[in-house]
Amino acid sequence: MLLQIHEPGETPLPHETEKGLAVGIDLGTTNSVVAFARDQKAEIVRDARGVGLVPSVVAYFEDGDPLVGELARRELLDNPEVVVSSIKRLMGRGPDELAKLGDALPYELGPPAEGGMARLKIGERLLTPVEISADILRGVKQRAEIALGRAVDRAVVTVPAYFDDAARTATRDAARLAGLEVLRLVAEPTAAALAYGLDSQAEGLYAVYDLGGGTFDFSLLRLERGVFQVLATGGDAALGGDDFDHAIAKRFMAERGAKLDRDHVKQALVTARLAKECLTDRDDWDGFLDLGEAESEHKLTRAEFEKLIAPFVERTIQIAAATLEDAGVTPDQLGGVVLVGGSTRVLLVRQHVAEFFGKPALTDIDPDEVVAVGAALQAEALTVGSDTLLLDVLPLSLGLETMGGIVEKVVERNTPIPVSRAQEFTTYQDGQNAMAIHVVQGEREMVDQCRSLARFELDGIPPMVAGAARIRVTFSVDADGLLTVSAKEATTGVESRIEVKPSYGLTEDEMAAMLRASIDNAQDDMERRLLTEARVEARRAVNAVQAALAVDADLLSADELARINETIEMVERAMSSTDRAAVQGAAEELEHRTKIFAERRMDRGIRKALAGRAVADIGG
Repeated sequence: MLLQIHEPGETPLPHETEKGLAVGIDLGTTNSVVAFARDQKAEIVRDARGVGLVPSVVAYFEDGDPLVGELARRELLDNPEVVVSSIKRLMGRGPDELAKLGDALPYELGPPAEGGMARLKIGERLLTPVEISADILRGVKQRAEIALGRAVDRAVVTVPAYFDDAARTATRDAARLAGLEVLRLVAEPTAAALAYGLDSQAEGLYAVYDLGGGTFDFSLLRLERGVFQVLATGGDAALGGDDFDHAIAKRFMAERGAKLDRDHVKQALVTARLAKECLTDRDDWDGFLDLGEAESEHKLTRAEFEKLIAPFVERTIQIAAATLEDAGVTPDQLGGVVLVGGSTRVLLVRQHVAEFFGKPALTDIDPDEVVAVGAALQAEALTVGSDTLLLDVLPLSLGLETMGGIVEKVVERNTPIPVSRAQEFTTYQDGQNAMAIHVVQGEREMVDQCRSLARFELDGIPPMVAGAARIRVTFSVDADGLLTVSAKEATTGVESRIEVKPSYGLTEDEMAAMLRASIDNAQDDMERRLLTEARVEARRAVNAVQAALAVDADLLSADELARINETIEMVERAMSSTDRAAVQGAAEELEHRTKIFAERRMDRGIRKALAGRAVADIGG
């Protein structure tokens, strides 16, 4: 599919026949950028007018190919119903979540695609966020091919550090649809640090403050002896310059005596964005909002604008402070702070950053282009064999569901990736020949408080007594942050595995909310886990005693059997309560009252084993 992104008068250069080039692509919420590196020097690919930014906007008309970039953005005012923008904010989200946005979502939802991915109704088309992002990537790819005169078929694509598995997978799928082999998905803060050459420093701590159109990421990086490691990340997957625009648009609509609804949101946001950009260099703005049926005049001062956006900016500082605290680092220990994203041009943002960190941020490279520059350098490194050692981290812990709905964490959050970790588990019931593996993500102690990623089953476990089987479960996370889980039974070698390609249903602030909830509820979560563990152990003890009684009850007198059954009932009653001490006490009492029974069973087992054998044979 040919995408019309070049300006009238541009002439595409002929492609060379050799293998295609590798580029770096910053797939942004508002704008996307592509860069190419040669001899460790990166250049932004620009159009005939010298512009490097490709608006992340697509227009879909009934006839013809999609329009991408500036041509599509021009259609926002005249044909808003066929134009899509800010699609990055919808990557990895499901229909249920998008439906909750109501009129705040400027698109009509269509029936979901196979697999549960949300689809938008754009004109006469039904399109997923992955397909729309693929069109943007095709447009960016074409720009590079026109400018460089060669085919482009490989790319390092950047993603927010706080993108989870669903959003990362969706991004990779979009690149594949666009005809690009993804060499690596690199976190945007990591790419920005590469652009500044921070990887060549001997050592030091640096922060990357990344405020784009749709997402906010804050990352703490340590550079030591050539190793480039992300120590901690924080962020919000739904916080960015788009929120600034919405705040201004709501004000303008209120001045018109109306609400910001789906019918007018696109036109209002175009005007709001223009006002925001003008106030970066000026103290006031005045202009018109044209919604077709009527035009209204509006004025906005920088002071009024800053008051509207102050809560969003303060939220970014709170996230930065929490991330540093999580890593045990204070602002004065940092060697520098890198600004990334077009929204960091806003003066209030720069003022808050300078005040919090006690130093001006690094702004030598255009914040709109710095991520693409780093991605291009990484693309060159990966294709010429001089890969910089990048150690990103997992934003949330990964684990398994165990008995009672407890989460057993296998890979902790902020673990450097790529990583492979294994842990042994066992069966809960006698004769169990299969095990259900439930993979979850999050910081809470119980499964229902975390996010479900995948489920699969390991079949063919040989019948054994409970606890005898040894199932080794391995979590492998690649450099892109994508997860594979395998399970293998030790005695038979039977194995099952799954590449975790999660559903696309996510809550709006899931990543940040999960971390906040884990801190706010830490004590209650631990108490609930300990109570559940006590119940599981008590249930295991009851099952074991009942199984033993079914075989060897004749070793007990009637009174002894009655006392054991009474104790089992006492344990059952205790397990229905929320008193952990009572559950543990009842289980201990059951163990005490069955001690003689266990000794008699052992004696019987020994006598059976020795029956018919001579003493000399035993000794020899």
